Amino acid sequence: METTRRRITQAAVELHGRIGPAQTTIAGIAELAGVQRHTVYRHFPTEEELFAACSSEYWGDHPWPDVMPWKEIGSPSDRLTTALTALYGYYETVEQMLTNALRDAATVPLVERSLQPFTGYLDDVAAILIDAYAPQATEPVLLKAAVHHAVEFPTWQSLIHRQGLQPEVAVTLLTRMIESTTP
Repeated sequence: METTRRRITQAAVELHGRIGPAQTTIAGIAELAGVQRHTVYRHFPTEEELFAACSSEYWGDHPWPDVMPWKEIGSPSDRLTTALTALYGYYETVEQMLTNALRDAATVPLVERSLQPFTGYLDDVAAILIDAYAPQATEPVLLKAAVHHAVEFPTWQSLIHRQGLQPEVAVTLLTRMIESTTP
């Protein structure tokens, strides 16, 4: 029973990553998992339960970078560089899933809700980075906006794919932008 449930969850994760949550159907999940549709419904009576299992599976296999070591870095610039380098490396590994999920979140409220833990994580990352610069920030509003912009997935996509920057160059650019809000 647990094996079947896991196959269904893994099929949902695969389809969400390949075509996106909005285009994923119960029939498609059942086919990929090698079960009947009613089996999917028996294990996951509601979409919320299926999304919860899918999110848990995916984030469990792709844990977010650990923020705790960043808090120990005293230099604001070093903290920022370390955090953005780790975050941008992470984005590279989860790009397709985040692209699909963020696209579909605009039209599927369940997808938007399933992303709330991740957006909360990004808020935590931003807070850790803002705290490092806050004592010397002359423009706290600009600092906050710049840091939040820097940690966002679409910012990474734009700099890496649209602008063709190497990750370390993107990190340098954003570090300079953020540091321009401090003396």
